[in-house]
Amino acid sequence: MRCAMVFVVAVMWGGLGRSSAADERPSLEVLTPKVGRYEKVEFRVGMDRAYRNPFDPDEVDLTLHITAPSGAKLVLPAFFGQDYQRDGAPPGERRRDWFYPAGMPGWKARFAPAECGGYTAVARRRDALGTAESNAVRFEVGPSARRGFLRASRQDPRFFAFDDGTPYFAIGHNHAFVGDAQYANLRRSEEIFGRIAESGGNFLRIWVCCHDWATAIEARKSAWGRSWAWRPPIVPMPGRENDPGAPKCVEIRGEKGDTLSVSTTHPLAALPETRYVLSGKVRAERGTRVALLVGNRPLGEAIDSSRAKPSGPSKESDGWVAFSRAFTTGRRQYWMEPIALRREGPGKAWLDALSLVEVDPATGKARGPELLWEADVNRRERGYYNPVDCFVVDQLVEAAEKTGLYLQLTILTRDLYMHALKDPKSPDYDQAIADARKLLRYAVARWGYSTHVAAWEYFNEIDPGLPTDRFYAEVGKFLEEIDLYRHLRTTSTWHPSPKDWKHAQLDIAQAHHYLRPDSKEGFKDEVDVLLQQTRRLLRQTPGKPAIMAEFGLAENNFQRSAYMKQDTELVHFHNAIWASALSGSAGTAAFWWWELLDTMDAYRHYRPLSAFLADVPWTTAALREAQATATQDVRVVGLAGDACAYLWLFNPRACWWNLVVEKKTPAPIAGASLEIRGLAPGAYRVEWWDTYTGNRTGTARAAADRGIVRLAIPPFARDTACKVVPGKD
Repeated sequence: MRCAMVFVVAVMWGGLGRSSAADERPSLEVLTPKVGRYEKVEFRVGMDRAYRNPFDPDEVDLTLHITAPSGAKLVLPAFFGQDYQRDGAPPGERRRDWFYPAGMPGWKARFAPAECGGYTAVARRRDALGTAESNAVRFEVGPSARRGFLRASRQDPRFFAFDDGTPYFAIGHNHAFVGDAQYANLRRSEEIFGRIAESGGNFLRIWVCCHDWATAIEARKSAWGRSWAWRPPIVPMPGRENDPGAPKCVEIRGEKGDTLSVSTTHPLAALPETRYVLSGKVRAERGTRVALLVGNRPLGEAIDSSRAKPSGPSKESDGWVAFSRAFTTGRRQYWMEPIALRREGPGKAWLDALSLVEVDPATGKARGPELLWEADVNRRERGYYNPVDCFVVDQLVEAAEKTGLYLQLTILTRDLYMHALKDPKSPDYDQAIADARKLLRYAVARWGYSTHVAAWEYFNEIDPGLPTDRFYAEVGKFLEEIDLYRHLRTTSTWHPSPKDWKHAQLDIAQAHHYLRPDSKEGFKDEVDVLLQQTRRLLRQTPGKPAIMAEFGLAENNFQRSAYMKQDTELVHFHNAIWASALSGSAGTAAFWWWELLDTMDAYRHYRPLSAFLADVPWTTAALREAQATATQDVRVVGLAGDACAYLWLFNPRACWWNLVVEKKTPAPIAGASLEIRGLAPGAYRVEWWDTYTGNRTGTARAAADRGIVRLAIPPFARDTACKVVPGKD
């Protein structure tokens, strides 16, 4: 049975190939020989070899060795992947994302050059047969308007800046689940990216670690069951039930009868009027046959495994019989009809090595990549990077580049690793580090080129009680070695975790907090709660950027609050993003309920905030919490430098509970005054801003008297904003 499994893998990854001498060279082609600085240079690497697992650098390590114009020597990991076409189906068939393989999978590399001038590159392959190097290629890099990669600012590491020093403040939210079964599939997500960017947003946190309910690079994607009700008919090979190391197969039985459906997590796209072949092996007890069904129609006669031919040196049958049945899709068929196997008879029946590929019309033989890769029950969950979701991530990154958004990608599927991280001295812990390094190497090779990948996030909300220090140290140091671009690194836990916030190999400290009725921190005053949580985070992380990466209004079980439907203006969202923007964090509180933000067009709240923050000197003014107070119980949240201040003034009676639940309209505040302390002597220009329109509502002149600026606050009902900067009106 192991031979059959290897064959399926080999077909999927481009054929068995032919035996090669140790000195056979890979070929290297540069697909983009002229680009601008920080733009993508893409390479294709030809390799006439097949590997059991081409994702494993211990089996095959392919790297590009690049010489920069300055003479610097760079080593770039390459990757193995499958391209897809997206627009082969007509518009009426695009309710779901239509992905169909474009050619055979192969090897690529992607590079973002930081210097202008001429480069050379060669590909170097290392495998069990030795090391070989490709031909050299050249490419040219000119200037561009790109600002480089995102960093913790060298001038003020509490905030972000690009390589060219331009400051960046993250304005955005979560858009965690992308998939046909979710609120937004890829096509809808691309539309949403554009709407967010048009409204002044510039940041999204996206999970690429969602098990089988949405995008996940490394996760169980199975045609035989789902993670939320995992009862698959996967069993040891017949006769090896007591062997824990036995390969697996599928028992042909359904939950409600004798029919087993092939149910992939990704809908199977098809080409019209195209011939396909469904193949595999079945075994059945005496008196039992197996029928193949496509679209509920039998595909040929039922298979009788009693007719299995002898195999192996024993000249005896092992009970398995191979099948290969062809069929042709319809004239306007863009989706594969349902595939199933039906057991006919009283005994048990099993399936192995199920495969679906195109038929070459010229030769009549199977060709092309494997379409039913989700049917392989012997595939490792860690160490296999599924081709469709990797392509989805490609497209999300390209959409971010086109719209100007920056993505924090949550990479590691938590539940595949968390159980292995209990004992730092255990072999399981060592293996988790090794597997995480391989996945992150793949991420660097495939998506690291993009300046719009803001950060790698290891886990979403892992157990903070686990001894993860060693994991983050070793994985982080590995990234420092292989990530040419030195992307920022972060992680998250399901409760506050100061040990992670302070970890030397984690560049961004992040916390998550939800307003819940029974929360001891409070529930009714979103501004007070958010500031409490943010200040706690900032106290623990004085030298790195910190963000509230999840925030929202929830029930005690962390599901979406029923009050959300009542907050038709999204008052709590508006108040939270303004308070967080001027709290000292490196980005706005990132709301979790992205589907609600979209349906309610909440992105409009970003535009005035983005306009107000556009000229804040985040990295050069040594900003600190403003020493500012106001009369009439006006709450002041803000940042100040020696000669500037950026303030948000909030009426506490305009918190979400008062407006949404108690239906109280706060009385306008009039005649209040503001006092700002600690400013340098001199003349100042004062600007007042409407936080809902993004318009300046007035200007004034002021002077610092013994370090104090006193201002009259214009009348307002809920909140207003103020800038105090050097100059005269």
